[in-house]
Amino acid sequence: MSKPNVYITRSIPEQTIAELRKTCDVEVNPHDRALTREELMNAVKGRDAVITLLTDNVDAEILDAAGPQCKIVANYAVGFNNFNLDAATKRGVIMTNTPGVLDKATATHAWALLLAAAKRISESERYVREGKWKGWSPMTFIGQDVDGKTLGIAGLGRIGTMFARKAAAFDMKVIYTNEQRNLDFEKEYGATFVDKKTLLKESDFLSIHLPLTPETKYYIGAKELSQMKPSAILINAARGPLVNEKELVEALRNKVIWGAGLDVFEDEPKLAEGLDQLDNVVIVPHIASATLDTRLAMGKIVTDNVLAVLNGKAPITCINPEVLKK
Repeated sequence: MSKPNVYITRSIPEQTIAELRKTCDVEVNPHDRALTREELMNAVKGRDAVITLLTDNVDAEILDAAGPQCKIVANYAVGFNNFNLDAATKRGVIMTNTPGVLDKATATHAWALLLAAAKRISESERYVREGKWKGWSPMTFIGQDVDGKTLGIAGLGRIGTMFARKAAAFDMKVIYTNEQRNLDFEKEYGATFVDKKTLLKESDFLSIHLPLTPETKYYIGAKELSQMKPSAILINAARGPLVNEKELVEALRNKVIWGAGLDVFEDEPKLAEGLDQLDNVVIVPHIASATLDTRLAMGKIVTDNVLAVLNGKAPITCINPEVLKK
């Protein structure tokens, strides 16, 4: 009896691949890059399961290319805005993600961006590396204080909550917006629920932790940036299109806000024109969850999901549960 056939669209930790190879035939994208659409269509043909990344747009056309024997497409990511869930459910394909295990790493990374932007770490490090530093000066690279400031959080889900908890170490006032108030969190951490207008107006630091939906796309644009403090710093380690990147460039260039820290971008890996020329923004290549422990934990969820479905069982993190009723 032949083994199930699994395709992985990008190299992931070998421990994960080795676990799958115990019971499955596994093929991995040999290139250290995302597959082109044509390559993806060819690669998924005849597979029983496919493990994807956010860079893989899995829509009806890709699912049809995979064929009717494909039982599961498992995202090696917590997000799934690259999935057409309706198309998958219609075709009886289970789709899964890896929630929970990325939360701590992503929340910590957002803080790293905040502190780096506030203290001008990237800018000052480049200054030293380029041999420009001639000695201590009291007015060199003046940054922003963090302690005692107001931290604004857009979205108090798992990551937003973990991010907010760390503010206690800096004695910060926490304000937040969310679809629903979290009274327990407010009581425990002294946080205050506010509307978006107040969030923009009062935040010294504003960190975005929203999912990307049609409603949240461009949650921050020129209008919102103009309502923020000139001394404010914007942090985005969630999804690139939550921020209108072109308008952010203009706001940073014209000192509408003081600075930004970005892990994600609107059209990755491309950057909005001029973004990489600005000194008042920290830009890193989508590495919020890039820790070994996190990657291995993601791999375990993906493996458990794939093997469960291939053995006729329900996965642990199905994101289109309607398909399980069929």
